[in-house]
Amino acid sequence: MRSTGFLSSLAGGDPVAYRDSLAAMLLASVASIVSGITLASTTGTLEELPGLLMLIPAALAVKGNVFGALGSRLGTSIHTGTFRLTPRLDSVVMQNTVAAMILSLATSVLLAVLAKLVAIVFSVSPTMSLADFVVVSAVGGLLASVVVLAITLLLAGGSVRYGWDLDNVVAPLVNAVGDLVSLPALMIAAQLAGVDLVTPLVAFAMIAATAAVSGWAMWSRLDLVRVIMRESLPILALAGIIDLLAGIAIEKRLDDLLRYPVLLILLPGFLNKAGSLGGVLSSRLATKFHLGLLDPDGVPGRGVGSDVAMIFSLAVPVFLVAALTAELGGVITGDVGPGVISVIAAAMLGGMIATACLVIVSYYSTVVAVRFGLDPDTYGIPVVASTLDFVGAFALILALVSVGAI
Repeated sequence: MRSTGFLSSLAGGDPVAYRDSLAAMLLASVASIVSGITLASTTGTLEELPGLLMLIPAALAVKGNVFGALGSRLGTSIHTGTFRLTPRLDSVVMQNTVAAMILSLATSVLLAVLAKLVAIVFSVSPTMSLADFVVVSAVGGLLASVVVLAITLLLAGGSVRYGWDLDNVVAPLVNAVGDLVSLPALMIAAQLAGVDLVTPLVAFAMIAATAAVSGWAMWSRLDLVRVIMRESLPILALAGIIDLLAGIAIEKRLDDLLRYPVLLILLPGFLNKAGSLGGVLSSRLATKFHLGLLDPDGVPGRGVGSDVAMIFSLAVPVFLVAALTAELGGVITGDVGPGVISVIAAAMLGGMIATACLVIVSYYSTVVAVRFGLDPDTYGIPVVASTLDFVGAFALILALVSVGAI
């Protein structure tokens, strides 16, 4: 009995939620191997298109930010009884779907512009042209968004049919699928970069299409589409800037990462796990605020402690698995690393630093959204995910330096 009570306490008093979240994150680890190997195998492209590595964390984060928030909103609609899978454009699901696709395209184009500006401000040189950034980010983002949207809607439908709590699984699985398809999509889109006439024409077409659909959505007669667009774009722009700063930190360490490609394999999985943990906590807190189970107090109440305990107990196995899958990826590809002990030590140390930060950011970003009358589902995940990319990148690099891996 004592053992059962200890395990329940370790799981934050909700063993089912712990089991579902852990299973989702372990399943996501499979995707992390693929995305990590993809990144490690593109060293030639990273060298040919300077600035691409800076864009990658932000480009990956777009899918988690946009579709993770979509999943969180759908999860809340399931809890509140308003979820219906129907092709009607004025339905909750369809309005959320339309808004998510337009936000994904708009954010991808915006990221390209911001990436070029940030590179200039922080003297990151040389870098791709603005047209190259637009083509890689927008075309790659559009290709990946179709797949991630389909998975998000399947998860929502499955949660209704099989009784899953979407809050516990949507962030890990959407982040994993986003990483899995976004990197190959970016590399496909990169083939259109640096091509005379073609690159500028494609870039212009993407910018024009984005302006047209974004303008329609911002002033749409569909209330939910309009509200989601107006609330989401500013926070997604801020999230993009934070993600680009994380990319700069990684770009500055490109030589070290190229020397040990296993660390390139580790990078997407590590950032994915940090963002997923933050997404789970943010989604659970948002639902509790919507249901009136929590008050937006400056000091976390008792109802928050169980969720925090669950997140920390999840962090230990998921960051350990992130390190082991990176090493496995290195074995598969024949890539070298600083040693399995160093990789595990860095992943665990960096992971604990990131987890401590995500708890603070998840709670207070949700509280601020509630106090200002904003939807915490829309704001929570983008703020948490982008902050965790930034903090996670620095935490991982700090940990790698601390254990002597780089």
